[in-house]
Amino acid sequence: MFRPRDRRGHTLSRVTSHADSELFADLTAALGSLPAAQQPDWPNPVAVDEAVAELRSMPPLVFAGECDQLREHLAAVSRGEAFLLQGGDCAETFDGVTADNVRNKLKTLLQMAVVLTYAAGMPVVKVGRLAGQYAKPRSKPTETRGDVTLPAFRGDIVNGFEFTEAARVPDPRRLVRAYHASAATLNLTRAFVGGGFADLHQVHAWNTDFVRTSPAGQRYERLAGRLDQALRFMRAIDIESENLRTVELYSSHEALLLEYETALTRVDARTGAPYDVSGHFVWIGERTRQLDGAHLEFASRIRNPIGVKVGPTTSPDDLMALADKLDPEREPGRLTFVTRMGAGKIRDALPPLIQKATASGLVASWVCDPMHGNTYEAPSGHKTRKFDEVMDEVRGFFEVHAAQGTHPGGLHIELTGDDVTECVGGGDPIAEDGLSSRYETVCDPRLNRTQSLELAFLVAELLETAN
Repeated sequence: MFRPRDRRGHTLSRVTSHADSELFADLTAALGSLPAAQQPDWPNPVAVDEAVAELRSMPPLVFAGECDQLREHLAAVSRGEAFLLQGGDCAETFDGVTADNVRNKLKTLLQMAVVLTYAAGMPVVKVGRLAGQYAKPRSKPTETRGDVTLPAFRGDIVNGFEFTEAARVPDPRRLVRAYHASAATLNLTRAFVGGGFADLHQVHAWNTDFVRTSPAGQRYERLAGRLDQALRFMRAIDIESENLRTVELYSSHEALLLEYETALTRVDARTGAPYDVSGHFVWIGERTRQLDGAHLEFASRIRNPIGVKVGPTTSPDDLMALADKLDPEREPGRLTFVTRMGAGKIRDALPPLIQKATASGLVASWVCDPMHGNTYEAPSGHKTRKFDEVMDEVRGFFEVHAAQGTHPGGLHIELTGDDVTECVGGGDPIAEDGLSSRYETVCDPRLNRTQSLELAFLVAELLETAN
């Protein structure tokens, strides 16, 4: 249960505006009376109050105007005029906030975006699962190894991954550390994007290391060669665009920990509207989208573009109830449905949802998460996913939209820029008995960069057909 916090107004008034203080009071009053799933059992409420107070005094991580820009881009996605590419770690870690790690994830997204843009001939909206994806919902509150049972790991923002009693105690100081880690990640990302790394003339430089010699990497090199020719032609006839030298990259994460999200919700000075300034785009997960719950209530009160995960048990009436709660004004770009059905279910479960939405006149972005519905445990005990099933769910997603006459709006995937061995299969195949080679995730298995690039080529072919 999310608990309203002692606001200690006499202290916070020095660093928090009156409007923000009123907003925080309204949020905590509204959410405190509602059930809130997947919240930590904090052992020290006073320490949580102190961490929340410190977060409330911090500068925003993103700005309301940037959120508005993304909402406009997502409106284009909903109209079939753009495609959303959203990807990054399953669960970010504090140790992962390094220049190399951030750069490698950025390489992956940029390569995928180039492939998709070239094939589809439409803008690709780029959103990272980064700078805030530190909390994870869990299917069980505890984890047992042998005869030892400890609290489950809920992400670096809550407790430690190490299987020790001390590490697994929820620590509210991690809320503040997550803020600083997110700020550092955004600083690195903005530096790379603004410092020339995202320049389209660097298209070959993104294809370095282990990727270059893979089948997908070789295919990418051929595409990059064609892009080089086009760029040389543009330069020869004196056509250059600043759009070739930088990209817009937005941040996103699951709005899971309500203490963190409410502490970073602020009043926009331009409009007087509330924005969650922890990220440009936040989504509500499958485990926390209860209509009478605190998470949907929170999301309904902020102006950010909002996503909501929908699985195979979602009924058409459930879908419309979510839309009525989160997007009652039917505002273009406001609402994104992220479908996570599983390869074996998407062709049956998705059509009734699209039919209901279409019949009601609802315009939302439809995005495919082909990861979460295809997870299983390998004989080695590693949680993994079959790359072929990931690909098949994406195919099913496009097939359903083609049959319904609607737009397949995007892809939401868990990926890394590193040469990990977490998902089996792919053009440079990983076998189940090879998972332990570089299994580095702290939660769910991610596609490595060659698998991500291979997936991008598949989606590019599907987009060419759809368009």
